[in-house]
Amino acid sequence: MIERYTLPEIGAIWTEEAKYRAWLRVELAVCRARAKLGEIPPGEVEKLSRRANFDVGRIHEIERETNHDVIAFVSNVAETVDDPVARHFHFGLTSSDVVDTAGALQLKEALGLILDAARELTLLLCEMSLEHRETVMVGRTHGVHAEPTTLGHKLAVWAFEMERNLKRIERAREVASVGKISGAVGTYANVDPAVEELACEELGLSHEPASTQIVQRDRHAEVLSALAVLGSTIEKIALEIRGAQRTEVRELAEPFGRGQKGSSAMPHKRNPILAERLCGMARLLRGYATVGFEDNALWQERDISHSSAERVVLPDATILSYYMLRTALRILRGLEVDKKRMLANLNSGGGIVFSGRVLLALVESGMDRDDAYAVVQDAAMRAWRGEGGFRELLQKREEVRERLDGRLDDLFDPAYALRNLEVVYERVQKLRRRLEDG
Repeated sequence: MIERYTLPEIGAIWTEEAKYRAWLRVELAVCRARAKLGEIPPGEVEKLSRRANFDVGRIHEIERETNHDVIAFVSNVAETVDDPVARHFHFGLTSSDVVDTAGALQLKEALGLILDAARELTLLLCEMSLEHRETVMVGRTHGVHAEPTTLGHKLAVWAFEMERNLKRIERAREVASVGKISGAVGTYANVDPAVEELACEELGLSHEPASTQIVQRDRHAEVLSALAVLGSTIEKIALEIRGAQRTEVRELAEPFGRGQKGSSAMPHKRNPILAERLCGMARLLRGYATVGFEDNALWQERDISHSSAERVVLPDATILSYYMLRTALRILRGLEVDKKRMLANLNSGGGIVFSGRVLLALVESGMDRDDAYAVVQDAAMRAWRGEGGFRELLQKREEVRERLDGRLDDLFDPAYALRNLEVVYERVQKLRRRLEDG
């Protein structure tokens, strides 16, 4: 991932230094497991652990000759040990034992950061939902005014979707936190299965119940899929804010810093660049998920067609997901809400958003539904054409005056949209408590 979108705390997990440090952890955990089983003298393992180290530059130098990164790593570690105990290093292992198990350590750590940020975003959405439980605005379907809703209700929808994302990512993290120390083609021919159990236990990982030469890639596909769904949720939030920041709408706006410029040519511009950026990034996450599906089916016990793709998509997907979460938090914490504009938009057209309420009231009064629909639709369409306000056009109809005399104030009061939403906000409060309790 380019530096522009790489936040330091997650970028540090995917550096070359961090990768080789994870490899060393795996190799030494295997050595300690073998010592517990009596395969290596404990003193020699202690000596090996004290001396074992690596130099990234030297590894790259050796790799230019060997054209094999794990062999280059093992050779460099042997140089740093400079002792016969180095013979125990990488004994009985194949490269994927180290690479896949170490990759699980990195992925587990990266997903931990993502989970923390996702919980923070979910909690913020809960708090904002409760804060805006009475912020009335127009609901839209197909981009067209529908009925009144509240900003709090919209935020509640996002909060519960984020809760589902949390569950998906927690599950994906568990599925991905798996190592394998089973040797070439996974048959344990040159390594005791007990070594795998002991080493993975030390590393805080589960172990594959049955593996080929690699950890099975359905696990990674699940991770990338979960991150893609997370990205689609963030995109949903960003897209709503983008739409609401349009000149004709102006109900919401992302933060705009002092000194910020919107356009090199048009000084008046204030563009939703952060929200637009998130929408673009969600497309990348969906592409990475496709790579995860492609990587699952390999030739027999393994090939390395997955390897080149994973070197890109696993760091990139986690780094990007984390960046998107932090940016979404930044947008929402600084979100500008124009309540007056929301009410103005709600009342545009003279109250056509209350057509459903009027329809039901006419039917309740005894009017045939089709007749009532025709009356209300005629007034609404005339209001659309600018022939007058919806309410005024209705009041000119004798059948409406006779049946709804004195009731229009109540029917045109947007507060009715709040009446039964308390049940949603009670659920939001429960979700907030669950998040606060961990």
